[in-house]
Amino acid sequence: MRMDLVAGFCNSVTMSTALISGAGRGIGREFCRQYSANGWRVIAVVRDNDAHAELAALGIDARLLDVRDFPGIERLAASLHGEPIDLLIANAGIYEGPDQPLAALDPDFWLDAFRVNTMAPLLFARAFRANVAASRERKAIAITSLLGSMSRNYRPGHYPYRTSKAALNAAWRGLAIEAPEIIAVLLRPGTVRTRMAGPDAPLTPEESVAHMRALIARLTPGDSGKFLDYSGQPTPW
Repeated sequence: MRMDLVAGFCNSVTMSTALISGAGRGIGREFCRQYSANGWRVIAVVRDNDAHAELAALGIDARLLDVRDFPGIERLAASLHGEPIDLLIANAGIYEGPDQPLAALDPDFWLDAFRVNTMAPLLFARAFRANVAASRERKAIAITSLLGSMSRNYRPGHYPYRTSKAALNAAWRGLAIEAPEIIAVLLRPGTVRTRMAGPDAPLTPEESVAHMRALIARLTPGDSGKFLDYSGQPTPW
């Protein structure tokens, strides 16, 4: 048998697969870059054509999908025909921008924040639960925020983001209880220099993602249901 065919077969057997939503920019894009550079097959979920083209040019399997399209999540799962997913990272999220007083709260945006920040991650987990369970790593990560911590809620404001992330925390904790066959963990990336946190944030996307990748690699079933920061320290609920 030709050695290049043997090598290709071995790579297909041993290569790990990550599915990452919100992969068009910021933390999601950096997850794609780092995992791809480390030899993983990366399936990147993006919502715009430019990001799709840029990731595809890097050899990444980019899929066009707005996470608000809940039937589209199911169609994406069906298109993979049960392929094992070692790592699911539910990263897509929206943020209302500069803090607004209660009087300026936009109910339509608030509802949309729940669709994107809370409902979509859990529906991704439901759609790909069997794929994750069939893999070697069996890890499902939701990217959350310190603003989702009830006990660290020291000031008002950021109502859409804060409440939708607190609900995500509750939902992912429930996932960990209902799906013991996978390792479901909530991670907060720190304050990162993205469009959301701005250019003066203390962490670069490269630094934050490198820390989270190291943490993800050492997660065990005993960590399922935990709310951790990027270094692995527990965050109070």
